[in-house]
Order: sequence, then C-alpha cells, then structure tokens
Amino acid sequence: MKELLKFIGFESNTTSHAEKWVSAVGGFTGIILTLVICQYILGSDAYIVVASLGASAVLVFALPHVSVSQPWSLVGGQVVSAIVGVTCAMLIVDTSLAASVAVGGSILAMYYLRCVHPPGGATALAAVIGGPNIHVLGYQYVGAPIFINAMLLLLLAITINYMFKWSRNPVYFSSRINKDKL
Repeated sequence: MKELLKFIGFESNTTSHAEKWVSAVGGFTGIILTLVICQYILGSDAYIVVASLGASAVLVFALPHVSVSQPWSLVGGQVVSAIVGVTCAMLIVDTSLAASVAVGGSILAMYYLRCVHPPGGATALAAVIGGPNIHVLGYQYVGAPIFINAMLLLLLAITINYMFKWSRNPVYFSSRINKDKL
C-alpha cells in the first residue's frame, strides 16, 4: 500500500490546522472581493474570470513559498495571459483555434517573461470564451478585472501571510526575517 501511495504521489500532510484555516480564510476573502469587483465590471460573465482567480488564491494562500505564487508570477502571469487571450480573441475567428492558441501562447509568454502562473492559462482562455461582456472590454480586460484583482489577491496574501511566520509571501520576507535574526 505504501508503494501505491508513493506511486500516485500521495504524501502525508504535515500542515498544521492553523495554517489550513489561515489558507482557507484567505482564499474565501480573496474570492469574495474579486467576485464583487468582477460582477461590477462584467455582470453575469464574472464567474468565468473568478475561476482563474480562485486557482490563484489556492496558490498564494495554500502554497505561498512556491515560485508560481510569488508576486511577479501572480501579477505578471495573469496580465501577460490576459494580453495574449484578448489578442487571440480579436485576431482569430475560429473560437476553438483562438482558445488553443491563447493557452499555448500564454504558456510561452509566461516562460519567456519568467512569470509562469498556471491560472494564467484560464485567464487567457476566459478572454476568448468568456462571453460578450468580456469581449466588449477588449484590452481593458487586462486592467480591469485582471490586473486589479491580481493586485488585490497579492496585497491580501501579503497582509494575511505576513502575520504567520510559516506562510510569508513573498518568500523575500522570510529570507529578510531570517537574515535579521543572524
């Protein structure tokens, strides 16, 4: 049984109850706030954008130390993916092709800009398949709702995570604190 669990990647969980609750509260708060902003801007099409931001919230609150959760990855990955997605939606008539190019193009752009953030793929996809309220925004989609909500998640993550030494984000804060103790 141990070998099977190891094979499928199942690991024992050493995360404390406090850390689990802090992550959950951070994710809840982040999504409530981003949903309000998205509904104000997009109306009924808000939910498709919030799905991508929900994935971002999991990363910045539950995995604050991994590279894809750092500020440049979060904000840069979301923004560059939104730009790629809007460009594909505007230039490629076939929706299936536009959606595919948007996701593949956002991955490529994030790699070259060193801001890989997996939810960015969904952000690019939402720009293509998100509906008329998203399409009418054009490149404004990049600023509002994407940039505004990525920054909101970042500031909320910094604020909440800074209160707990085990989950400081960005990682820079943890390294600065450890150096100060030496």
